[in-house]
Amino acid sequence: MKASQFFISTLKEAPADAEVVSHKLMMRAGLIKKLGAGIYNYMPMGLRVIRKVEAIVREEMNRAGAVELTMPVVQPAELWQETGRFDKMGPELLRIQDRHGRDFIVQPTSEEVVTDIARQELKSYKQLPKNFYQIQTKFRDERRPRFGLMRGREFIMKDAYSFDRDQVAAKASYQVMAQAYRRIFDRFGLTYRAVAADSGAIGGDLSEEFQVIAATGEDAIVYCPQSDYAANMEKAEALAPVGPRATAAQALTKTATPGKSTCADVAELLGVPLKTTVKSLVLATDETNEAGEIVKSQVWLLLLRGDHDMNEIKVGKVPGLAGFRFATLGEIEEHFGCKPGYLGPIGLQKPLKMVVDRDVARMADWICGANEADFHITGVNWARDLPEPDVVADLRNVVAGDLSPDGKGELAIERGIEVGHVFYLGTKYSRAMNATFLDENGKPQPLEMGCYGIGVTRLPAAAIEQNHDERGIIWPDAIAPFTVVICPVGMDRSEAVKATAEQLYADLLAAGVDVILDDRGERPGAMFADWELIGVPHRVTVGDKSLKEGVVEYQHRRDAAPAKVAVADIFSHVKGRMVV
Repeated sequence: MKASQFFISTLKEAPADAEVVSHKLMMRAGLIKKLGAGIYNYMPMGLRVIRKVEAIVREEMNRAGAVELTMPVVQPAELWQETGRFDKMGPELLRIQDRHGRDFIVQPTSEEVVTDIARQELKSYKQLPKNFYQIQTKFRDERRPRFGLMRGREFIMKDAYSFDRDQVAAKASYQVMAQAYRRIFDRFGLTYRAVAADSGAIGGDLSEEFQVIAATGEDAIVYCPQSDYAANMEKAEALAPVGPRATAAQALTKTATPGKSTCADVAELLGVPLKTTVKSLVLATDETNEAGEIVKSQVWLLLLRGDHDMNEIKVGKVPGLAGFRFATLGEIEEHFGCKPGYLGPIGLQKPLKMVVDRDVARMADWICGANEADFHITGVNWARDLPEPDVVADLRNVVAGDLSPDGKGELAIERGIEVGHVFYLGTKYSRAMNATFLDENGKPQPLEMGCYGIGVTRLPAAAIEQNHDERGIIWPDAIAPFTVVICPVGMDRSEAVKATAEQLYADLLAAGVDVILDDRGERPGAMFADWELIGVPHRVTVGDKSLKEGVVEYQHRRDAAPAKVAVADIFSHVKGRMVV
């Protein structure tokens, strides 16, 4: 490609609504143009990146035995009504009607449609296993679209769905996909982690997120530097403290704490470590009748160490706490006789169910609210002041320095951007939609399913968050819009410059290199600034002065300065620096 034939549209400043680095740089480099809230045109430079992402994904999915198809963006509501998701999904699901008043949705995902295909086409165990995938436009009506392609409303995803005869075969298909994803992300040239993720209502351990490491990432990734352990914050287990509980050494004392309603304030007032305090979190669960009316509510008290945060996913898995909500002020006052800020487990007004975090269960001489405004209780101990807790569970987010669940070191935490997810579905959709096959005995069995997604348009944004500097984007070779740019200086004034640049351009094209020749006649400063902003990883500058020395200049986008290379060696030098 020659730059004069292509479309290059760079900006000196990012639009005011661009918040994160990737959004700013994608707009400035002319990769995307905003059409509406969370909706973008993929401009020619950006589309080249997306197509390269798609090509790698497609090659590895095909290599793994998946079969490509395409499912409609607009889907009949009847299929979504079969699984109940038409009503259960919130306003993120865009619902529309055609001219006849029939309900449709704009797909955010395609489990229903692919399950409908499977129940029509996969009739026998002899047709299994099967994995269908697509690379298709999706739409999620985000309440607050932001960060450009990181959280847009319209986006492109690769979604795949596996179908198997039983759990053993489904787990094997899952592992095939998990390994294919590792090959895909290795080829992208990004630093990433595959982390264990929560499986939600399905249960089990077969769920992994693929996170691109970036300081601006929204997700917290927990890992052990001494081992292969990695999980997202929702999944990471906080082990119980090692060793026996300390012996009680303090008397139970009601202590005045005027105006100090948080654990941090109480610890500061009393001059004690925050970890000696215990916070009381009050939740409730409701029983409903067939009409959806609440007929009974149960109040729960959760006890966590003052310096720890509740993990809502873990709490929701405690028996009886599925679908919990935070208690109302009325419920709190009814059970504690006090407003929030001074709550504790001693001297309750009304019985409730209590769940204690593992760390709190091993604490001695701890501090909690006295159920009286402006007072706390110090020197609280299990067995002496309170019965031993009936229910002890992992309720908290892990923190850096916690012991790794695999016993191989301490945990560390870094930020990441989720760009892929592999997930075992089981029979959730096949049972809801009666998608069955006949086994060897001629008996119908529900298909076992898995789903596997990659955010195709989110991935370039994640790559930029990980790879940029003050001058612009730094693309890995595999997904750069162009791998090499040739920048001739004074091409219109020097036959030698023109001939050398065009010869190198022809040689690289013949070798299959994705190269662009900047023949626009721009001044060197403006030309270099454009390509540094766009982020092409390899640049060759051809100038009349250097040619008289028999050299041209080569500079990788990460290099601090250009290097002089003999004209005769530049082709092999560029090829040698490229990451295959």
